[in-house]
Amino acid sequence: MPGIVPRTQVARRDFSAFQVPCGNVGCKRFFKTTAGRTKHILSAHPIVSPPASPEPHISHPNDIADNPFQDDELLGQLTGDNEALRASPPLSVHAEFYGPGNLLYRNYHTLLDGQPCDKHGHFLPEGTPPPPPEPKSPNDWTPFRNRAEFETAEYFYIQNQTPAGQVDHLLDLWATTLLKSGGSPPFADHKDLYATIDSITLGDMKWEGFSCKYTGKKPDGYPPWMDGTYDVWYRDPQEVVLNMLANPSYSNEMDYQPYREYATNGDERQLRDFMSADWAWNQADIIAGDPETIGSTFVPIILGSDKTTVSVATGNNEYYPLYLLIGNVHNNVRHAHQDALVVIGFLAMPKTTKKHADDPKFRKFRRQLFHSSLSRILASLRPGMSKPEIAKFGDGHFRRVIYGLGPYIADYEEQVLLACIVRFWCPRCCSHCDNLDTPSGPRYHEYHEALFEAGTYGELWTEFGIVADLIPFTNDFPRADIHETMAPDILHQVIKGAFKDHLMDWVEKYLVLTHGRTEVDRILDDIDHRIAAVASFSGLRRFPQGRGFKQWTGDDSKALMKVYIPAIEGHVPTDVVRTFHALLEFCYLVRQNTITEHTLDEIQDAVSRFHQYHEVFKTSGVVSMFSLPRQHSLMHYVHVIQLFGAPNGLCSSITESKHIKAVKEPWRRSSKYKALGQMLVTNQRLSKLAAARVDFESRGMLKGTCLSAELEALSAYTNACLGMSDDPNVPNDEDPNDPPPNQATSCAETKRARNVLALTEELHLPSLPALICRFLYEKTHPDNTLDIYDITLAACPRYEGKISVFNSACSRFYAPSDLSGIGGMRVEHIRSCPMWRNEFSRHDCVFVNTGSDTEGIRGLDVARVRAFFSFNYAGTVYPCAVVRWFNVIGGSPDPETGMWVVRPAYNANHAPMHTIIHADTIYRAAHLIPIYGNQFVPLDITLHVSYDAFRAYYVNKYVDHHAFEIAS
Repeated sequence: MPGIVPRTQVARRDFSAFQVPCGNVGCKRFFKTTAGRTKHILSAHPIVSPPASPEPHISHPNDIADNPFQDDELLGQLTGDNEALRASPPLSVHAEFYGPGNLLYRNYHTLLDGQPCDKHGHFLPEGTPPPPPEPKSPNDWTPFRNRAEFETAEYFYIQNQTPAGQVDHLLDLWATTLLKSGGSPPFADHKDLYATIDSITLGDMKWEGFSCKYTGKKPDGYPPWMDGTYDVWYRDPQEVVLNMLANPSYSNEMDYQPYREYATNGDERQLRDFMSADWAWNQADIIAGDPETIGSTFVPIILGSDKTTVSVATGNNEYYPLYLLIGNVHNNVRHAHQDALVVIGFLAMPKTTKKHADDPKFRKFRRQLFHSSLSRILASLRPGMSKPEIAKFGDGHFRRVIYGLGPYIADYEEQVLLACIVRFWCPRCCSHCDNLDTPSGPRYHEYHEALFEAGTYGELWTEFGIVADLIPFTNDFPRADIHETMAPDILHQVIKGAFKDHLMDWVEKYLVLTHGRTEVDRILDDIDHRIAAVASFSGLRRFPQGRGFKQWTGDDSKALMKVYIPAIEGHVPTDVVRTFHALLEFCYLVRQNTITEHTLDEIQDAVSRFHQYHEVFKTSGVVSMFSLPRQHSLMHYVHVIQLFGAPNGLCSSITESKHIKAVKEPWRRSSKYKALGQMLVTNQRLSKLAAARVDFESRGMLKGTCLSAELEALSAYTNACLGMSDDPNVPNDEDPNDPPPNQATSCAETKRARNVLALTEELHLPSLPALICRFLYEKTHPDNTLDIYDITLAACPRYEGKISVFNSACSRFYAPSDLSGIGGMRVEHIRSCPMWRNEFSRHDCVFVNTGSDTEGIRGLDVARVRAFFSFNYAGTVYPCAVVRWFNVIGGSPDPETGMWVVRPAYNANHAPMHTIIHADTIYRAAHLIPIYGNQFVPLDITLHVSYDAFRAYYVNKYVDHHAFEIAS
């Protein structure tokens, strides 16, 4: 019997086990209230739907296996006689159509074609199904006792990252609520929790270590670093790769053979994922020279490393993680921050006193230690680079695999170390450091070896930029050339390098040279105010103080790029604006998910324009030369894209994002004393939990929520005990329209209009009733060919009844070039509300599809949403929006900024032009930036009035990559 609530205590509601499923096909969400479900449906399954867009591509037809496979099944051994080993599938031309409407076709490599085999390496006849998985009970949660234990472990260790003391405290509180019923919490204490996670056998990749020390001759009074011991920790990369290949989550997101993709119309080449480009194809040609490798799957090993700082306030706070991913996995999986990128090592970072920091012997030791460590860590992969091994894949099949060292993801400083070159030289070509942009031949391993034979150490250093006494780690592996496999780095080369460190700095120097320091401060304040006055947009970072912040991050630079050109226009010469225009177009073009031959021409044109217009900084005296390695790297992008596919799958932003999960968060969870060992354990436990989740999901054990699954099982058990039927034809006493227990039946009072006249008054739009009448005429007379304004209002249906007004809507569209889900789909919120964050109103702009077949902005209109609402007329619900139109000025974008120009549209009586549109015609949100001109912006202009205070606007195509594709 429940206890009596004292009068001094507010009555509280009891915990409700009521669970409402979403109801949409494929959605696994459950909710406590029907209101919560309604809010979810409006957000995740919106009424706003874009025009038909390309479906996410699936590159391989194999089905996902029912469950992942045990570690002892991942790697088989080649057995049998040589004849059986060399037996290869028949060779034939392998081409097939691909994608919706067969608009693309692919030519697959016919030799390294990923032919399935048995666990002994014998090829299987075409169409042979994979071997049945090892049977497992759908209720086997080992080492957990049930689903609640597993999800509690995930919550404590991954989602909330709860400290050990707080875990114990929460479990004590949990136990207190269960004492009367004789129950107990899922874990005894934090030690029991950790021990259970440690006992997970899946994903159990142990950390190993080795130590290095200086072994050369030590002079008298030698520095202390020569006596130091330097520890390196790593996971077996072969084991990591085998786990990736066996992950059923990737089976439909993985390429099993190199291919070349073309458009059916015109045979234009399409470069997308790594295996679609030339490097993988060329490597397959070389590997196939050995008959034993024919029919194998080529697995490119992609590495990345970068020092990272976990704290700026405490002692030795730098770590040197090494990451690994495989080229077979699609780029969209990496974008979605799945476990396709794994930390496999922590490299040593020798340190010494300032007195000895510039000692050539110390610098050589530190560099060679890096290469020697990589060679040692990757040693387990070396045999599989020459002789096929057998691996189990996520689709259930075994295949022969051949490894190969692919691109290395690194910033410029790391590239200098990797390529064994002198700083300020290019790691890819032989151009002299004094004039990098002069065309020259590429660097490659054989060329360096020939120079070692002919030149002295000093000559190689000064004339070729080669550090002759270093040996790159790639020398220890077949077919590996570090100069060829240097990955492009959009983040550090283009965004942080060319944009932030070069052009932005040069703009300020130009202003100082032209106007003097006093006037420059006034101009820079106006630029900051222009940046701060840009209207809000979903996902756009705000800069309330302009660019005036001390510590820049990559995200800061990316966000500033989106709004910088209009902010400086009018304060700098036209050629400066065009320089930024060319650089931003280059950045957005190379960031696209699919790059065609036409796109490569556009990239090369952007580079040429950039080199043409940035001469203004030279002629004005801002700089004396442009021999800058990161800026010079732009010249290599076309070639690198042809080698490796779209650069967005190889950018260092992927590894920097992984720093958070693999390094920074584990460090924060440690005691900070000898933290690395604790960080290794944390990473191992994270891998185990991730592998367990994949296993449970593959067996269908994680459907719904933990509570809904338990209620369903309890209901089935109760029905079985009472002999009740689940037949829907059997009547029961419950009215399906009755509210569920503990659910409120009253609706919260709303502040928005509830009928047409109220909305008319709220929007100060007297013509709203007439607009609704004309909207209804269009919907009820779809075959009408007359202009809607030629129809008299008397002939239009009238509606002045109830309406439902919404503060926002969602648009869902395919945008694989932006941060999106694993299928490339993105959800975007469009706001239209009288009060945003308790400050001012917010009414976003949108692209509207008015029925044109023209692609891009020429087939779309731009409008600003005044309100979202819906109403029921004659049994049909119409989701609508009141919009104010903008007119596009001119037939092409502005030549200086590259952006289209729009201005508010007016009727003949000079009233703003409004219309009611169906919500389905809204494609997605648009972002407009004022054309500030040459005048200083008044201080009372803020982001809240930005869309009302100016006569003309740029359609900001730089706000994200999808907008760039629409509005270019």
